[in-house]
Amino acid sequence: MKSALWSFCGLLICAGFARAQDVLPPAEVPYYRVQYPPSDQPGELIYGVSYTVWIPPDVKTVRGVIVHQHGCGEGACRGGQTAAYDWHWQALARRHGCALLGPSYEQPEGADCGMWCDPRNGSDARFRQALDDLAERSGHPELRTVPWALWGHSGGGVWAGTMLMLHPQRTIAVWLRSGTPRMVAEAGSALPSMEVPAAALGVPVMANLGTQEGVTIKDGRFAGVWEKNRVFFETLRGQGGLIGLAVDPDSSHDCGNSRYLAIPWFDACLAVRLPAEASSDLKPMPESTAWLAEILTPEISPEAAFRGDPQTAVWLPNETVARAYAAYVRDGNVIDMTPPESPSRVRIRGSTMTWEANADLESGIAGFVIERDGVEVARVPQQPARNIGRPILQRTSYHDTPTPPLASMQYQSPELSDAAPASYAVRTINSVGLMSPPASAIRN
Repeated sequence: MKSALWSFCGLLICAGFARAQDVLPPAEVPYYRVQYPPSDQPGELIYGVSYTVWIPPDVKTVRGVIVHQHGCGEGACRGGQTAAYDWHWQALARRHGCALLGPSYEQPEGADCGMWCDPRNGSDARFRQALDDLAERSGHPELRTVPWALWGHSGGGVWAGTMLMLHPQRTIAVWLRSGTPRMVAEAGSALPSMEVPAAALGVPVMANLGTQEGVTIKDGRFAGVWEKNRVFFETLRGQGGLIGLAVDPDSSHDCGNSRYLAIPWFDACLAVRLPAEASSDLKPMPESTAWLAEILTPEISPEAAFRGDPQTAVWLPNETVARAYAAYVRDGNVIDMTPPESPSRVRIRGSTMTWEANADLESGIAGFVIERDGVEVARVPQQPARNIGRPILQRTSYHDTPTPPLASMQYQSPELSDAAPASYAVRTINSVGLMSPPASAIRN
């Protein structure tokens, strides 16, 4: 029945049902996709939506799902189309044996975003249905029951935060970029106000926004974001919730360099909370490793040495994340002193060289150096392209997703096919400029 539904939905989309989804990247293994039309049934999702998941090829049993949820509007919906193809977020998923899921809603410009970003309007049920259908399609039945790590931007932050309130026991950790759940019902809403369930207080949460969203710039479209974040932070922290608040000093509503703190933060939470067995409960965060910081400052200390009021302090999972947090809120950068790993499977066929590379978990992939007989002859890309945040090869968008067309790992030159023997190699460069050892090419 589910396979039939998936096929039916896919046919509707392909027939032109959804504008923003008619240019979705191909979903070939290890990518999988399900698509659904809008519903006219009461309480169900009124927008069409696609879910694309990447599953690390060498993972036999998926341990969790990292969800990268876009924000409101047609542009954000298009941004969500490439979320599962992000090499940097894939590195996080690979390290922990998780899938990486990118939803893309079909919200027309100007339509009510709340009809999907509040999960109680049908997107919760559709998301869980998608996991069931992706479990069948991918041959990974565990997708139906594994826990979630939720990242959300803007309206996606509303969605991720609300999912925490609805499903705290299934939520590993939550990162809220410029969006928080609507705890108090809006006037005229059929949905009730929400209370913070006790189980949600043990789930790590990071509220993250740009300084231009009401902290240093007090007017404009996004000026109210700071107040919503402040209230949400104080609500959870005052009840003992494990929540931090990080203000990016360089950005507004765009995601800026937030991934360079978000990915290490998730890494720390996943490492602790994921159980060894898929059927087991999530593990609690240990109190002994926590660090605290005074809000809006880079001043950090172990929880036991903190001299302020812990109930108003930024909570951080460990020392490594605390030091990354201090650097991020100070100048928008996170320090990385370790080089990336070398590429693999470097092959030359004719005038084309291809390779594979895992992104550096701390700093992603900025590009590659091509060497001939130990001397640099080219870089991929030749010139860094315009980018939100640090220049990287996949060109991060406003929504923290790769900008189309998707980058590839290849280099073309007539010299590669010259008869004269030459030794070629490739090095990975991360976004702080550190370089991997070379990986030698093999001619096919």
